[in-house]
Amino acid sequence: MNKEQLATLVAEKIDAAIKSGEHPKKFFVTENGRGVVDGGDLYNAVFADVLSVVKVALVDILQEAIPAPQPAPKAPAPTPAPAAKAPASKIEKPSRASTRK
Repeated sequence: MNKEQLATLVAEKIDAAIKSGEHPKKFFVTENGRGVVDGGDLYNAVFADVLSVVKVALVDILQEAIPAPQPAPKAPAPTPAPAAKAPASKIEKPSRASTRK
């Protein structure tokens, strides 16, 4: 899998996990003392930012963990057919033992 395919897979899985259930209502106090409740614009922006960082990290982790496919090995070059043998100069006669019954 290349990086784009991994990124798509991770995004699909995270989106499915988010939609699979209702995430709990949370309340956060920001640096300036403002309260952020689940479902507010600021909370949704923080949630999206955190998920984007998680997605990038997961893609990088998976890319390192899953070895890249190796190119197929080259087929060996065909070996030439052996040369025909020269005909024998003498014709061998069968021995008498092999012709007797």
